[in-house]
Amino acid sequence: MLVLSRQKDESIMIGDNVEITIVDVRGDKVRLGITAPKEIPVHRMEVYEAIQREKGETQTQEK
Repeated sequence: MLVLSRQKDESIMIGDNVEITIVDVRGDKVRLGITAPKEIPVHRMEVYEAIQREKGETQTQEK
């Protein structure tokens, strides 16, 4: 894991087309802005995990 320090309004780039910007920092919470092409899905981890579980259940039911 790469760990970077950034301040408000600073960004990092992932590849050539995904930009993550620190929008706000309040206490122990950080707000991120993510700019990515539409074909790259962006989800919070808990949403991503739920989607993966649902895909697994759907594939199991189809067999």
